[in-house]
Amino acid sequence: MTIEEAQTTIDKWIKEYGIRYFNEMTNLGILMEEVGEVARIMVRRYGEQSEKESDKNKSLEDELADILFVVMCIANQTGVNLTEALEKNLQKKTLRDADRHRNNPKL
Repeated sequence: MTIEEAQTTIDKWIKEYGIRYFNEMTNLGILMEEVGEVARIMVRRYGEQSEKESDKNKSLEDELADILFVVMCIANQTGVNLTEALEKNLQKKTLRDADRHRNNPKL
């Protein structure tokens, strides 16, 4: 599935099952919640904090997909084509960072 197809699929899903989009600020709050859930998994599973028993069945894949879903909802409701946005963003990063990381002694 391409990004464009995913945006279209999510738009159809929202209209069929979700009735309507939550407003932009509500979706921003939901996005923050989902990012927090990914952070919890990452910190406990890959960081130094121990994983609680209740966290062991949490799916990183599912939580990352939740983030994508909400990002695409926000993009849809604000008129952002994420394919174009990502292409432009990669061009910007390529121009800006062409030698930056090669010349970083920390890497």
